[in-house]
Order: sequence, then structure tokens, then C-alpha cells
Amino acid sequence: MEDHSEYSPNLNIIVPLFNEEENFDDLILRLKKILNESKIDIEVILIDDGSTDNTSSKMRELSLQNEKFQSVFLSRNFGHQLALSAGLSYVNAKEAVLIIDGDLQDPPEMIGKFYDLFKEGYDVVYAIRKNRKSSILLKGAYHIFYRIMKRFSYINIPLDSGDFSLISRRVVEHLNSMPEESRFLRGMRSWVGFKQIGIPYSRDEREKGESKYNLLNLISLALNGLINFSKYPIRFTMTVGIISLIISFIYFIITLYKKVFIGDVPIGFTALLFAIIMFGGLQLIAIGVIGEYILRIFFQVKKRPLFIVKERIQNCEKMQ
Repeated sequence: MEDHSEYSPNLNIIVPLFNEEENFDDLILRLKKILNESKIDIEVILIDDGSTDNTSSKMRELSLQNEKFQSVFLSRNFGHQLALSAGLSYVNAKEAVLIIDGDLQDPPEMIGKFYDLFKEGYDVVYAIRKNRKSSILLKGAYHIFYRIMKRFSYINIPLDSGDFSLISRRVVEHLNSMPEESRFLRGMRSWVGFKQIGIPYSRDEREKGESKYNLLNLISLALNGLINFSKYPIRFTMTVGIISLIISFIYFIITLYKKVFIGDVPIGFTALLFAIIMFGGLQLIAIGVIGEYILRIFFQVKKRPLFIVKERIQNCEKMQ
């Protein structure tokens, strides 16, 4: 991993931000308190994911005045997972990196517990959400999402664990070396391996602003995770095809038997129409699943950069 500065703190805190103007001052106040009280040498890396409010200007003003806050500005909104990837690419910490969201639902004050476990030899310390203060619909959707991932992933992705985590420098280097365009960091983090442990916590309610994750975003994230870390979608389509073939063969044998030995074959137009529509729908689903894999291959072989950085401020200086 490329060194971006001669200065190397013990720990980086990565915070992706998208239109978090309302939460920004509270976030920085709490982070400054941690920096002042902690015995750990910490530098914060703020990532602006193409914000359209005053988030970027607040970041710029802070980083030009306080060398403990590095700011990275992306050229547009690339999405939460790629914003995190951008932050990881500018890590300069000697020991580890803490990843938190900028909405203050993940309490940065847990850094001490994370770091203590890291010092005990854990390369990954992830937070496990005991409860979530959100709508019943989203709670249910998240509950289903994590259990689907747990059931069908070919790696062990811990239940109810998000991106809120502390990861060692060597894990960061392995994550940065992964070339995939479609990123699912909690899955990649599990895939890397090493010694990992979870800490249960209660996720705070968002006090200001609106959540950037809605039901459609969650479905997209779930699809991303399943395609990247599960063999189930493609094997499911093959299984459905085999079952359909068996059912068709059994129906053919029954029809042939009635024709030969009974001399009567039921017309069954309604049943036939239903079967055509059903199997036609299953075929379209299968084509869609295969198309999803092909689409990801298509984007991967283009080898476009994962993100574009338009500006960066470090050590109170504009770097580009």
C-alpha cells in the first residue's frame, strides 16, 4: 500500500460522509474529545462522497485548520462501499483502522474497547448490533438480510455485523489489494480471515438528517453480497431447472400411460397455460441471475478506477 505521508499515527478513523451537514458539528465535537482524551495517536480520515450540501465546505475548513483531520473529496457520489474503499486507500496508520458512519449511530467512543481487543491479538474487531432504532419495516428487512447472508454465503459473515469495525494494518493491505469493482466490505473482511471477534452494542437512533439507506438500498446491498459471496443464486437456477425437468418427465409418463392403457388424455388447457406461464417466469428469473453475473464481469473487465479523488487535504495542506 502506498504511503501518502511521512507522518504515521497508530490509528486512523475512517468516516464516509454524504450530505451529513446537520450531524457534522456533533460528529467532530465527539471525535475531538476522543483525540484529546485518548492515549492513542489518532488521525481521522473524512471522505466526502459527493455531498450536495455544506458537508464538503465544513470538511475543508476543518482540515485546513486541524492536522489531525485528513479530508478526501470524491468527484461524485460513488456510494458508501466505495467511499470506504477510498478511505482505506489513504490509510497511513501503523497499527489499525476504525471504520464508523458519520450519522453518529455508531458510537466512536467504543474505540477503547476495540483497540484493547486489537492489542490482545485480534486483527478484526467488529460490532454486533443488539438492537436497532429504526422503522419496523427496516428492522425486519435487516433481520432477513443478515440471516440470508448467514445461510447462503460460502464464508462466515457474522449475524448483525455491519461496517463498524476496527481492522489491523495487514487486513487493510489485503482489502486494498482486492481488485473487484463490486465491493461488499463486510464480506471481504470475513473472507480475509485472521483472528476476529465481535462486540455487542446498541445502535443509537439517528438524531439529525435522513438515513441514506432505504429498503431499495438494502435490497441492492443484499444482492451485491449474495452475488459476491454465495454460490446459491446460480445453483438455485440449476436446481429449479432440474426439478422442472423431472416434473415434466413425470407428467409425460402419466400422460403416456393414460393414452396407452386408458385411451383418454385429459385436455387440461388451463393447467397447460399455467405451466407455460410459470416455467416462462422461472426461465426469465434464471436469465436475470445469469445476466447479473455477466453484468458484473462486464464492469470488472473494463478496469475503471473504483473512485476518483478530486481533492485531498492532509497536514493542513491541499495535496491535489
